[in-house]
Amino acid sequence: MATLLVLCRFLHFVVVLLMFGAWVFRPWLLGTQRQPALDRQLLRITRGLAWVGLGSGLVWLLLITASMAGSWDAALQPATVQLVLGKTFFGQVWAWHLLLNLLLVIALIKPWPVLRMPLIALLLATLAPVGHGAMLDGLSGQLLILNQVVHLLCVGAWLGGLLVLVLILRHAQEHRLEPILRRFSGVGYGLVAGLLVTGLINVRVLTGQLWPTPLFSGFALILLIKVMLVLGMLALALLNRLRLDRCEQRLGSLKASVMVEWLLGVCAVAAVSLLGTLPPMVLAG
Repeated sequence: MATLLVLCRFLHFVVVLLMFGAWVFRPWLLGTQRQPALDRQLLRITRGLAWVGLGSGLVWLLLITASMAGSWDAALQPATVQLVLGKTFFGQVWAWHLLLNLLLVIALIKPWPVLRMPLIALLLATLAPVGHGAMLDGLSGQLLILNQVVHLLCVGAWLGGLLVLVLILRHAQEHRLEPILRRFSGVGYGLVAGLLVTGLINVRVLTGQLWPTPLFSGFALILLIKVMLVLGMLALALLNRLRLDRCEQRLGSLKASVMVEWLLGVCAVAAVSLLGTLPPMVLAG
């Protein structure tokens, strides 16, 4: 059950993060001018992701219910699910999360473009209280959740932005790539700074240390893997930044680099999904 929960968390986080970042970066990189081919493709991808998000969100709820009740049979009982939704903090947050996901699916089917970005942003924000973000009470807990919201916004913008960049590179003949890449990398510096600062705050609050110990086991090891993956993404981003001149002439290597950077980001989200199920070893006193 634990393995299924990690896989479900991973799938759901990736879906929501990609949707948020893609819809944030689309106007930033290309402006408000319509790009029919790319916009149709992005909408089609987002619709698929929203359905996957709704399905994985429901499975996540059933897995948590089964874990709390101690059996799979109980997870399929409406009364048990209703109890989890109404009487637990996770359930109360998740009820709103699933409702937002359902509304997003409808907004993507109907011609309601004005609702799409707000719903995606709220969907991402309601992921923050799930996991370690709910460990603390009172003002400390609220500040930790706020910090986690900022962290997720930075991760989502970077990961989803890379998805949009991949789509742009597939239609490279229709765009001037150098200014687009400069805009992306310029914002990327701020996203990396926000990601690192909020990540360090999370570690400090949850473990009581600047870095958890022992270094090569449990929570600390997975966190180290996540950091190495993010550093790999940053190294590729810096390399591409240094090679912006005449980027159209090396389109093949640019596509490969962006795809590898995106895959490293997906792997980092996988590490985060596992971290959320591990004890962060909070120190006493």
